[in-house]
Amino acid sequence: MNNVDVVVVGAGQAGLSGAYHLRRAGYEPGAGFVVLDHSPAPGGAWQFRWPSLTYGTVHGMYDLPGMRLTSDDADPERPSSEVIPAYFARYERAFDLRVVRPVHVTAVRDTGDGGLRVETSAGTWSARALINATGTWDRPFWPRYPGQETFRGRQLHTAQYPGPEAFAGQRVIVVGGGTSGVQHLLEIAEVAASITWVTRRPPVFRSGPFGEDQGRAAVSLVEERVRRGLPPQSVVSVTGLPMTEAMERARERGVLDRLPMFDRITPDGVSWADGRTVAADVILWATGFRAAIDHLAPLRLREPGGGIAVDGTRAVRDPRVHLVGYGPSASTIGANRAGRAAVQEIRALLDAVPARATATTVVTQ
Repeated sequence: MNNVDVVVVGAGQAGLSGAYHLRRAGYEPGAGFVVLDHSPAPGGAWQFRWPSLTYGTVHGMYDLPGMRLTSDDADPERPSSEVIPAYFARYERAFDLRVVRPVHVTAVRDTGDGGLRVETSAGTWSARALINATGTWDRPFWPRYPGQETFRGRQLHTAQYPGPEAFAGQRVIVVGGGTSGVQHLLEIAEVAASITWVTRRPPVFRSGPFGEDQGRAAVSLVEERVRRGLPPQSVVSVTGLPMTEAMERARERGVLDRLPMFDRITPDGVSWADGRTVAADVILWATGFRAAIDHLAPLRLREPGGGIAVDGTRAVRDPRVHLVGYGPSASTIGANRAGRAAVQEIRALLDAVPARATATTVVTQ
């Protein structure tokens, strides 16, 4: 029977950053903190990415704090689902983070005496503070359209994307204007019988360098939304799509000629109100993800706008709870910085409030 000062939920980039900074701040794994991870192995969501997403095509991967991902370890031709999980596994061992997995966190509740009760598939932990680093991969967003249930072909989401070979010779509709949607589009166009790109809004492409000033401006836009308690937007919605050489070639071939969103799904494809139709064997929904935060519902952190208002990483409605990898800290470099900031605030909070003598942790096997 042990209590912990801090529970970290999630062991992706954000969770490992938080755990690293807890270690540096003097908290010991097992007694000072515990990391609970839903995934079966190290690597966060990266372990579930499609094989054709090689490390060389990953956009904006930054090192974890305290350990470089060297070129010797990161062959650009290897799948990112191999490179990054191997790196995360080495990281967990190097800093002795003792991640507990697989553990599904079902609810976080206020104990009524200043503590938090974290209920999981492996028992119940009691803590004084929480770093939530659950990301979005477990909550793919599926839009609903009339007639969707009548479609005789296959529908799948980016979270289930197996790679382009599965679409050889088929008529494919890709829905979504984000980075993943474009990557799917370019790959599938090489093997499909036909490819159609559909987006809600005209995609905005950007070319040229994307420097610190542009990055800060993008982060500030996302930060403003979460400060107001609105759900975070996708990165592409504020940065635009970077125009690469591969995308330039695809645009010349007409692959990037998009259509506006259809109005209805039919048994054989999709249709628009003006009478236009497109036949399809597959609809691939590259429509993004939502924050996996349902387990925080008992704490009543959501604002009327539907999101959790945060100040930095701290939940405005509960200073014991920090969201790392949420909103402006959703990028890999943002998660690193947010992990450090969260631990600094948690340490100040816990130093100011004496530990409860009655706090316990019950772990069942």
